[in-house]
Amino acid sequence: MSKTETLYGLHAVTTVLKSAPERVLSLMALQGRQDQRVQKVLQLAAQNGISVEQVARKKLDALAGDGNHQGVIAHCRPGQAHDENFLYHLLDHLDEAPFLLVLDGVTDPHNLGACLRSADAAGVHAVIAPKDNAAGLNPTVRKVACGAAESVPFIPVTNLARTLTQLQERGLWLRGAAGEAKATVYQSDLTGPLVLVMGAEGSGLRRLTRETCDELIKIPMAGSVSSLNVSVATGVCLFEAVRQRNS
Repeated sequence: MSKTETLYGLHAVTTVLKSAPERVLSLMALQGRQDQRVQKVLQLAAQNGISVEQVARKKLDALAGDGNHQGVIAHCRPGQAHDENFLYHLLDHLDEAPFLLVLDGVTDPHNLGACLRSADAAGVHAVIAPKDNAAGLNPTVRKVACGAAESVPFIPVTNLARTLTQLQERGLWLRGAAGEAKATVYQSDLTGPLVLVMGAEGSGLRRLTRETCDELIKIPMAGSVSSLNVSVATGVCLFEAVRQRNS
């Protein structure tokens, strides 16, 4: 495991300064930038005794690669590594019905970041994904997630089908999104202990994942486009679950 993680973008850096400032080893800010959003980051750093290095844009651009750093980059100690033991401990100590999101092989970091952001907004307790052939947490994911990667537990698992079966054995219901489903997301019961399972870009749910689900659901499509981007579809399904669970 890497000894440090790089976070860039105002939301991601602000979130770690608020939630876990002890992780921040160093902070760089764009030289001469004085707007209110950057000043807020600098104030949080000062409150936590974190020194800030003022650097030229060229250095920030080089560190962020293709990413939009928005004038701030933080080097941090790695956050807590979550595994299946963490997941089951979390479930054992919830005082409300579990609400989990599974991403079955989402490979685009931008999609993963957007899914994490929606999961955070919807109140999801954890996001689960396979360790292999799927995107993991990286600076791009953390930037797109706007801080959600620091607030929602992300749990990579070795064998997704086995994890799904163990969740079923704990009384959680698996609802998998698939275009061939007969029931729509609006017809399905998304209350109670729920695992919402979303497939990969293009290929959708893998066969074993699909067969493990208790029910397949779909988003009704009125236009000529046959499917939605996975992050958009995830948002639609999550917030239909939120509507049902709060009604």
